[in-house]
Amino acid sequence: MPVDLSSVLNEAVKGVNYLKSRAMNSRLFSILCDEMGSEHRQLLLHTEIRWLSRGNVLKRLFELRSEVQIFLSNCNHDLSNRFTDEVWLSRLAYLADIFSRLNDINISLQGAHTTIFLVHDKVKSFIKKLAFFINEIERERNFSVFPTLETFLVENEIPLNMALMENIKEHCMQLILEFKKYFPQDLSAEFRIRDPFAVEAELLLDSLTLREKEELIELSCDSSLSQELEKMVLAEFWMARRTEYPLIADKAVKFLLPFSTTYLCESGFSSMVYLKNKFR
Repeated sequence: MPVDLSSVLNEAVKGVNYLKSRAMNSRLFSILCDEMGSEHRQLLLHTEIRWLSRGNVLKRLFELRSEVQIFLSNCNHDLSNRFTDEVWLSRLAYLADIFSRLNDINISLQGAHTTIFLVHDKVKSFIKKLAFFINEIERERNFSVFPTLETFLVENEIPLNMALMENIKEHCMQLILEFKKYFPQDLSAEFRIRDPFAVEAELLLDSLTLREKEELIELSCDSSLSQELEKMVLAEFWMARRTEYPLIADKAVKFLLPFSTTYLCESGFSSMVYLKNKFR
């Protein structure tokens, strides 16, 4: 992340933690919001463990920026002047938007039947969106892809800040590189796991054994199974084929088996905690 954005993020988190980590501050801030007729009465607490919560934290902070500025000013806090700085607030608005998008993609990857194919498609889509964001900002100076930022700039009639534009472009490019680093872009080894009925014998991968190729060809010609695939979860479909097509089915299951996200681990842990507390 560019230094300018990183600095804004750290200061924003520091401000939130100042209000939320002290019970008295939290109660007084709630009273202030109530008196001002604010839509919200509290900030959301940021934690390093669940860093993707930053999207919601920053969005709420931006929405309550006036209330936060008044409260910090009354406390003589050194961050109070940040909430009157238009450039600082512009960067905060961008961070709220981009982390909200990261929250969205994180949620879309959760689920008991998530596979590497779903993750690959979602991440590929997000990478293309990031490239699109860069293009929109660079060519048309169009910030509409970041609604919080655009609304702030329009409502306050703030001119385009070139430094901010460069920060956004650099950050989006860094995100693209990070996603490409951690998520494989080439799934050629899938050997048509996703759609085994579109297999052409001459295009079968060399990584398959002769017997595996024969099983895959046989399966691809079974029209009755094609209808089952449309009704079943991909992993369940291949599990059901292990009796008739053991070699190719086992290969498919091993490809689908690894956790593509931490969802199953986290949900399993949450279930254990729930049962422990229930029967304690």
